[in-house]
Formats: sequence, structure tokens, C-alpha cells
Amino acid sequence: MIRESFAVVEPRSDEVAKFFYGMLFSLAPATREMFPANMEVQRSRLLRALVHVVQMVDRPDDLIPFLRQLGRDHRKFGVVSVHYESVGTALLAAVKKYAGPVWTPQVELAWAEAYTIMARAMQEAAAADDGPAYWHATVLEHQRVSWDLAVVRLQPDHPIGYRAGQYVSVETPQRARMWRYFSPANAPREDGIIEFHIRSVEGGWVSRSIVGHTQAGDVWRLGPPMGRLHVDRRAGRDVLMIAGGTGVAPMHAIIDGMAQWGENPRVHLFVGGRTREDLYDLDNLQRFAMTNPWLTVVPVLESDPGARGIERGTLADAVTRYGAWEDRDVLICGSPSMIRATVSRMLVAGTPLDRIKYDPFTLD
Repeated sequence: MIRESFAVVEPRSDEVAKFFYGMLFSLAPATREMFPANMEVQRSRLLRALVHVVQMVDRPDDLIPFLRQLGRDHRKFGVVSVHYESVGTALLAAVKKYAGPVWTPQVELAWAEAYTIMARAMQEAAAADDGPAYWHATVLEHQRVSWDLAVVRLQPDHPIGYRAGQYVSVETPQRARMWRYFSPANAPREDGIIEFHIRSVEGGWVSRSIVGHTQAGDVWRLGPPMGRLHVDRRAGRDVLMIAGGTGVAPMHAIIDGMAQWGENPRVHLFVGGRTREDLYDLDNLQRFAMTNPWLTVVPVLESDPGARGIERGTLADAVTRYGAWEDRDVLICGSPSMIRATVSRMLVAGTPLDRIKYDPFTLD
């Protein structure tokens, strides 16, 4: 009922979003300070995320762990119980206004129950977390790798207990209140330093600002770690990693952590892009492979016919060319379109769905 009713209003999602925020700021004016001054970028983000989560209510094994992480993450905004009530009221009112006759008492009950499950999981996790709501971190180095890519290294004021493969939310001084998710590209270190690989994307206010304007000495805010990408060294299964673009960052972090051990499961890493410039981390990964015989790195390019020793085609093409990988744990990171295409092709090839892990929330 939730999916069918939202399909009716989705073509008017811009209007739904405007009504949603108008209702929210009317019910809880203090929430306006949680959002950036320019709402054009933000307008659809929260509504899209809410609807996405509500539509997953019948997948509790995937949804509840994510909601608990999200609840802890939202402490950085100063979110309290009354805000959840206002968001729920505004969400249902916005969908109801544009759903027309599809909005029946049964549909309303379904939306209300789904949102209640979501809000309860987030609030319980937030209440149980006694760690900091966010950390301050000072930029130590900003390295411009190419015109649209930068490597940024930061020193947090206190250690952040993240696991290699997870991601964190980031706020920069140049884009106040515009939080975005990025994955550390290194495993946790004794000195606490964290490295991020940031690519400027079209329309990306935060990513373009980081690549072009971040300077040593800037102080960022980092939210609590999130995500489920990791390698269980005790599981006894080998691993397939698939990374597109800067999606290689969490894979690099996991490999960095595994390299600290003498024995590991075998890891095949397919890292892909359109041109050779997209494989910006390939040299570092190949150095890992030279000293760690359990690691195999396979570069993949969609174009650039002059390159040698490289698989051709998309990541989905290259990976499925080798078979179904049914005996592997599979980790995927990259753009939403790459993840969708690769997962779809692997399922057709025979890869078990329960072996495939990815974090679909890293962009929104």
C-alpha cells in the first residue's frame, strides 16, 4: 500500500517536498536551523530518504541496523522526540495531499505504522549512545590529484571508533549545515589520522567546494560511523570486492586493515572507471598486491583502448565474465547506477543475494 500510494504522488515530488518542508517548519520552527540556508539542494533529500526507508519496512534485517546507525548519526543535529513527531505529521500530510482518492484509511494506517517503526528504532539507538554526537577534525593536507579529485587528510580531536569500510557524515566550514557522507580510505591508525578521497560531482555543492577550496587548518565536523561493509576474517570465505571511482576508498581501507595480519582470505578486487584517470588509486593497490599474496587487483576500463593489462567493459561485464563467484562474500561500492547494474548482472549470473553487501545510502 505504501509503495502503490507513493507511486501516485512521485511525479509531483517537487511539490510534495515543498509542502512537506512548509508543514515541518510550521509545526517545529526550530528545525529550520538544522538545514542549510539554500534549500534548493536540500529540498528533496530528506523526503527521498524518508520514503526510501518507509518503503523498506518489510525488510527489517536490512532496515533496522541502518535505522539504529541513522538515529545515532542524527544526534549531531540536536534532534529530539518532538522533531520525530513533527516530521511524521508533515510526511503523512504531504503524501495525503497529493495522493487524492488513493489515500484511504488503510493506506494512512500503513504509512503511520511504518513511520512509527522507523522513528522508534532511531530514537532508541540515539538514547542508548553515550558517545559524542560529532567530532572536530583539522585538515592536515589537501592534495589535488586531478582537476576533479582531491585527497584530504584530517586529524580528529579524539579517536573515532570506525571500522574499515564504514562511512561518516562530514560538514565543512565552507558549506555549513550541508552534511555529506564520505568513506575513510584508510583503516583506523594509532595517530587517528583519517584520509578521504573526494571527487567533484556535477551539482555537488560540497564535493566541489572540498576539491577546490579546502585548505590545511580548516576544521570539519565528522558524524558517527555508519555502514556494513567489512570482511569477516574468521568466516572462512574468500572475498570479491567491486569498486567504481571513489568507491575504491572503503575497499582500500579494508585492505589496509587486512594487511596488518599475516593470514587472510583471498581477495579479488575489481576496480573500474571510464578512463585511466578514474583508476587514480591503482598504483597504491598494486603495491598492496605485491606484498600481500592473498590480494589480486583487476583494473577495468569502459574506454581507453590503448591501455594494456586492463579488462574491458563495465564492472558488471568484467566481474560476470569470471562466473558467479557463488563461494565468495561480495562487497560493492560506487555510484547508485553502478551498484544497481552490477548487482542485477550478478544475480542473473547466479550469485546468491545474501552474499552481496553494499551501502546504498552513502549519497543521500
